[in-house]
Amino acid sequence: MQASEQVRIVDIEDEIQSSYLDYSMSVIIGRALPDVRDGLKPVHRRVLYSMSELGLEYGKPYKKSARVVGDCIGKYHPHGDIAVYDTIVRMAQDFSMRYPLVDGQGNFGSIDGDPPAAMRYTEVRMARIAAELLADLDKETVDFQPNYDNSLLEPVVLPARVPNLLINGSSGIAVGMSTNIPPHNLREVVEALVALIDDPGLSQEALERLIPGPDFPTGGFIVGLSGIKDAYRTGRGIVTVRGRAMVEDEENDGRRRIVITEIPFQLNKVRLIESIADLVREKRLQGIAEIRDESDREGLRIVLDLKRDANEHVVLKHLYKHTPLQSSFGIIMLAIVNGQPEILPLRKVLEYFITHRKEVVVRRTRFELRKAEARAHLLEGFKIALDNLDEVIAVIRGAKDSPSAKVELMARFGMTAKQAQAVLDLRLHRLTSLEREKILQEYRAILALIEDLRDILGSEVRIFGIIKEELLQVSDQYGDERRTQLVDVDPTVSDEELIPVEDMVVTISRFGYVKRNPVALYRAQRRGGRGKIGMATRDEDFVQDLFVASTHDYLLVFTSTGRLYWLKVHQVPQASRTAKGKAIVNLIGLQPDERVAAVLPVKEFDESSTIVMVSRKGIIKQTALSAFANVRATGIIACSVAENDELRHVKLARAGQDVLMISKHGKAIRFSGSDVRTMGRTARGVRGMVLKEGDEIIGIEVLDEEPEELETTEQEAAQETEEDRQGEDRGEATILTVTERGFGKRTPTWQYRRQMRGGQGIIDIKTGERNGMVIGMAKVRREDEVMLVTDTGRILRTPVAQIRKVSRNTLGVRLMNLAEDERIVGLARLVDRDEDGSTQDSNGSTEGR
Repeated sequence: MQASEQVRIVDIEDEIQSSYLDYSMSVIIGRALPDVRDGLKPVHRRVLYSMSELGLEYGKPYKKSARVVGDCIGKYHPHGDIAVYDTIVRMAQDFSMRYPLVDGQGNFGSIDGDPPAAMRYTEVRMARIAAELLADLDKETVDFQPNYDNSLLEPVVLPARVPNLLINGSSGIAVGMSTNIPPHNLREVVEALVALIDDPGLSQEALERLIPGPDFPTGGFIVGLSGIKDAYRTGRGIVTVRGRAMVEDEENDGRRRIVITEIPFQLNKVRLIESIADLVREKRLQGIAEIRDESDREGLRIVLDLKRDANEHVVLKHLYKHTPLQSSFGIIMLAIVNGQPEILPLRKVLEYFITHRKEVVVRRTRFELRKAEARAHLLEGFKIALDNLDEVIAVIRGAKDSPSAKVELMARFGMTAKQAQAVLDLRLHRLTSLEREKILQEYRAILALIEDLRDILGSEVRIFGIIKEELLQVSDQYGDERRTQLVDVDPTVSDEELIPVEDMVVTISRFGYVKRNPVALYRAQRRGGRGKIGMATRDEDFVQDLFVASTHDYLLVFTSTGRLYWLKVHQVPQASRTAKGKAIVNLIGLQPDERVAAVLPVKEFDESSTIVMVSRKGIIKQTALSAFANVRATGIIACSVAENDELRHVKLARAGQDVLMISKHGKAIRFSGSDVRTMGRTARGVRGMVLKEGDEIIGIEVLDEEPEELETTEQEAAQETEEDRQGEDRGEATILTVTERGFGKRTPTWQYRRQMRGGQGIIDIKTGERNGMVIGMAKVRREDEVMLVTDTGRILRTPVAQIRKVSRNTLGVRLMNLAEDERIVGLARLVDRDEDGSTQDSNGSTEGR
């Protein structure tokens, strides 16, 4: 042959195109993409099949990883050993696989990115759930194909009793395409599969309720559900994944710290810590004093100690914005379908799995039917022989050899060759009466089995029933609770929705220190009776107000200049039982000329409630609560205040409630709230009470009780009747008025008759040389306690029940013995708590004194 005849002339463009397409399809089909039926790439399938052939089922002894790698490479996967070992390692990592398929013994790497030990050191066997992928493989349920050198056969796909593509996900880069399928929760996927079998026309919305989203092995949050819906409906979508971080209080020094316990899927923990450290070093992330990795066998724990002046919520937002603690996961649901890559919506993935399982069940049933029919055929021969036992024995004894006996049996009794051979192979002990009965029982049982198997093959309902039953068994055995929490908010708008809705006990001290604790914790501390609220304060400071509010409720902080600042309850530091909390002025950023006048907890800005504001000089204003719904970080004007005046008192009111105002000179005025029209935010208000020179408003309350039409005399009101006592036992309120010289009194609210707004009022308590001026008032009940504070720092805590109830126009009784030059400067009602932790609070506000 001439050399020229061995040369084939081709166009280089055609050759490159053809060769590249061949290479591309080889990578797409043979390496990078999973099959939609079993969710496995070829290398994963070959590893599991090799382990099955080696007998490495769960519960059997481990074998060296190198043994599995060698078998897999030598028999089925002619590629690098590192690639095969990396596959084994990943299938053994519980932070990579939602349901690991390999049970490893030894060092298989860590979430820190540490490499696994060499394959000669580690040992493996199949995980328990991997057996479900290989179940019924020996029953001709799937096709087999020749291996790379045509010396062996390997399965084209595994029977896969579990929906592995969805529960473990897959990722891979092919030529010109890639796949990135997130893991899901087994129970949810099985529930959706069963629902789809029962109702093939199940709506997309119902399907998404059953499978609400991915479930990553590392937990965390998925923030925003729009990306999930896009992926489930089109096969492509992007979801935002966040790590789980919580704020803790350091018991020893009162500092706050952020603790990260879960991180986004496929994030290297060391890289996360390094990225945070770099930002702190570059001063792009403020407020972090120290970073520690306290992770151990119990779980992941990254601790960020905060500086004393740091706002933990601001720091956390910066972490989400600038570090991988918040990451995007791009979903591409690409898999091999009938030998071709296809992007699949969720419904298609489920339908293809159901179709695969239907084929597996049908092929398994046919295999079992063939086996049963073959066995029945032999048993029929046994039955013929047993029915003609003496004659059969005579034929066998009279035959020259085995082939002759076989021919004679076939001719004499109409047996087939297989039946005749089976009779010849029958051992003599099977001819005993007991053994003969066993053969007949087996024959009857095999006939019933054949009938049942034929019924299965003839009934699609039974086939789907078997599929559902096997799926539910898998779910019961391997299913677990969801690890990744879904939060339906836009991650670019607010981080608040990540904070759990939880009732908190908020405490505010007289000097403006605030803190919160979970209600459950407070109950645990408080069971067994009443006692002091656990809050460390200075000697002259004390807890002035306490209320229960949700973490998502608002605290409306009013200042002396008439401005309003918003504060969410979850922004209040969560401190230990003995910590005093944080100064509220540091949480809202007051101006130098401002001080806190009042704090109101508000759950929602409804239309039916109003805010009543009263200035030091008696100007009153009422504004709808809904007018304060638009939150601004810099605050807003809640009330215009005159230059020589200041906002002092704020209360939450409802329609029909009266307003009671008491002045420094002991005057009181009560009028209907409807006398004060509702005004806009910037309005100044109207005159609530006419004050004489040097007088000022000391306190206000909103009242529900109706006043008496006729005022009683001093002598009548001074006597505490049994009726009054019963009223107090029912929790009815009285007004406690305290003067600076240590005198005070309680008066029923009904004794303050209703007047017109803008008058001089009536006498509440007599002021003068004996009593001094009024320093405070409060609406109290018999079970309450009050705290009195003097200008020398002395504190008296006394039960309200021990304070005499007298009429309105009296001098009152002595509450506290004072030195000649000592004066009372503060009054506060202390909040009692029931044993179950519920509060006995009236207005849910605290006012500056």
